[in-house]
Amino acid sequence: MIPDKGPDTASPAEPQVPAADQTLRILRYLAGRPAPVAASAIARELALPRSTVYHLLTTLATHGFVMHLREERRWGLGTSAFELAGGYSRQQPLARLGRPLVAALSDRLGESAHLAVMSGGDVLYIVEERAPRRPTLVTDVGVRLPAHLTASGRAMLASLPREQVRALYPSASAFPDRTGLGPRTPSALREVLREVRARGYATEDSEVADGLRSVGAAVRDHTGWPVAAVAVTWAGSDLDEQVLAVAVRETAAVLEARVAR
Repeated sequence: MIPDKGPDTASPAEPQVPAADQTLRILRYLAGRPAPVAASAIARELALPRSTVYHLLTTLATHGFVMHLREERRWGLGTSAFELAGGYSRQQPLARLGRPLVAALSDRLGESAHLAVMSGGDVLYIVEERAPRRPTLVTDVGVRLPAHLTASGRAMLASLPREQVRALYPSASAFPDRTGLGPRTPSALREVLREVRARGYATEDSEVADGLRSVGAAVRDHTGWPVAAVAVTWAGSDLDEQVLAVAVRETAAVLEARVAR
């Protein structure tokens, strides 16, 4: 009689759940590619049966972890995978690194400053520094706002691959509104993001709250992926946007260097 060795004696070289192992390998492979790839390339590179790859990709697409670009017949990471990356970035290290920098930025400018990360089609604020005697803001730690309306969100969206932006905003129904201002179609958003890239920072004017304006700049990791954004919000038109933008970009650059260490 052969004794039962139990589950703890399985060889570490043999995954106990092959489907889970194959799924994670596919996600890791896609994460390491600079652009979406064909399913046949995934099967070839990972030495997996094509049928298995197609079944796993279809399941992953159902849950939003991959997206299928039908016209190109290629697959890339989806918004759910992006949310996982954002969730990791929201952990304490990023807030801990960013908090003193955001506080110094607020003190330097005398205006409220924030640090936010992407979460699906929203921005999630993880650091908030309120300047004294300044207007009440809707932003606060834990608050979510539509990314396409905020300077923080636009700064990060402008740094994302266009395929990711397309997946987040496939149609006009993906554009919630707050004040009646801001892009409401994919083409309008593309134009906004084109201006952000050309300018080097993002802006918004009364699109989140009437009478309030913001400038924001992305914080990228060593791969160029936008893990966060720094922004400043102020009221009225008596401040020089360019001066604020320079300070915000400088703060984002310092945080970027610390994140990349």
